[in-house]
Amino acid sequence: MSTLTATDSRSSALQQSLTRFRHRHASWIPVFAALVILIVMLVGAQLYFGNFLTPRVLSALLLDNAYLLILAVGMTFVILTGGIDLSVGAVMAFTGMLGASLLSTGLPSAIAIPVMLLVGAAMGLAVGVLVLFFDVQPFIASLAAMFAARGLAFMVSLSSIKVEDPAILWLQSTRLQGAPGGFYLTPTGIIALTVVLVGALVLHYTRFGRTIYAIGGNEQSARLMGLPVVRTKLFVYVVSGLCAGLAGVVFTAYTGASYPLNGIGTELDTIAAVVIGGTLLTGGSGFVVGSMIGVFVYGTIKTVISFLGADQSWTRISIGALLLVFVVVQRLIVARSSRR
Repeated sequence: MSTLTATDSRSSALQQSLTRFRHRHASWIPVFAALVILIVMLVGAQLYFGNFLTPRVLSALLLDNAYLLILAVGMTFVILTGGIDLSVGAVMAFTGMLGASLLSTGLPSAIAIPVMLLVGAAMGLAVGVLVLFFDVQPFIASLAAMFAARGLAFMVSLSSIKVEDPAILWLQSTRLQGAPGGFYLTPTGIIALTVVLVGALVLHYTRFGRTIYAIGGNEQSARLMGLPVVRTKLFVYVVSGLCAGLAGVVFTAYTGASYPLNGIGTELDTIAAVVIGGTLLTGGSGFVVGSMIGVFVYGTIKTVISFLGADQSWTRISIGALLLVFVVVQRLIVARSSRR
């Protein structure tokens, strides 16, 4: 009898510990769900195709989505505050066109790249000023910036501008063999992973990051606590614009040219990847690591459909349907966790 009682006590204590863990780490549940989805997709693709989990495909997963990963980090900062930035794709195109135009005139990349970053940050600052000082909704403010950036890209040139600068092309063409079996990294991939690392550290180990979570959780409470709400939200949009400018550099290196229509729909891809990674659109909950996983899920979907040889229209339809399923599943997980 005493043995059964001791066993029941241990079982009850274990159950209470698991319950406390779920309550304290509920925000990580969507991230784990996205990770499970990614693993299932990779294993399923390997079983179906037989040659999916190869060094070439896995290395290309980061290579092909480095620019999207950078955009997702900036978007995570914005969404955590409860905002949105629809201008990132157009800003990426505009900064790419501007940089390519400057390089074509003979300006060195050591000057062109900082100019691209500064212009991206300035576009983000403009969105933040509209939102915070003119009380414009983030959706409308960033939509206006999207149209403005796209128009500016066409003002630079109506046609594609080829990039021949060795430093820019080096970012994409260099293959760094870091592990046996054929795995490789490129400078663009290293830049993207560095941005993820810096973003994660800033969010979790700085006052700025903690203020972002506080604003997203309850902006009014954050104001009553004396937190710098206006300054933080303004800087968040600057970070998003800066990431868009850096993505312009990476995407220009990736394609070897710039075109005014680059990045159309990229803002929606970015938002989808961030949400898949577990960041709530209402703000206050999410992680940069989750956004990185969301980008890899999105990239894996595109790669699988490419392996299947599906038509481009079906590719977009399939991606949209799968993203919708992933978002609904994660929302159900969060709702169930909250009830518990």
